[in-house]
Amino acid sequence: MRMRTKHWAAPELDACPYFYRKPEQYLGRWHSLFARQQPVYLELGCGKGFFLAGAAPRHPQINYLGIDLKDAVLGPARRNIEQAFREAGRPVDNVVLTALNIEQIQFAMGPQDQVDRIYINFCNPWPRKKHQKRRLTHPHQLEHYRQILIPGGELHFKTDDEGLYADTVEYLESCGFQIFLRTEDLYADLPEDNIQTEHEKMFLQQGVKIKALSARLRENP
Repeated sequence: MRMRTKHWAAPELDACPYFYRKPEQYLGRWHSLFARQQPVYLELGCGKGFFLAGAAPRHPQINYLGIDLKDAVLGPARRNIEQAFREAGRPVDNVVLTALNIEQIQFAMGPQDQVDRIYINFCNPWPRKKHQKRRLTHPHQLEHYRQILIPGGELHFKTDDEGLYADTVEYLESCGFQIFLRTEDLYADLPEDNIQTEHEKMFLQQGVKIKALSARLRENP
């Protein structure tokens, strides 16, 4: 489905003090963009920002970096984040957004930009075999994430897609990650700290079970 153009998105993003248009220019410098030096959680494919809007205002002790490709989703993400912080009665001081093709993350983030957690929520499942290398959890991508996760850092993943879920279990186990939580029905025993994303809500309304897993990067894989 083609995304509708939002002509207001680019000007609003360019005026946003925590949005960065050319991420490759900040290689090795992401931590310096935050007001406070504290743990960083990275969301790959942040979409319209519902996860960031739910998490960042609640956790001022954590910095959040959100990455997506198109202004058409990053523009709404900025608005949703701003609204959430207004409702929380505090300024946006622990969020950074950037526009990046995640398949090229190695050109924008390196070992000096290490993060404590990576979140991947409802990414494109790319079911056709010839396209599977584009998956955000494919081993090709996991090798890049290993460079930017601290030793013992965590990857948290949610999806509606059974095939992607099963393959991601195999991908992680083959790339030096230890899975410590996995479920094919997240809402059967919902964690208290779960933050519902836009896609999560949509799939639940359709009766689709949410699959989730959490894995830790082995310190000596």
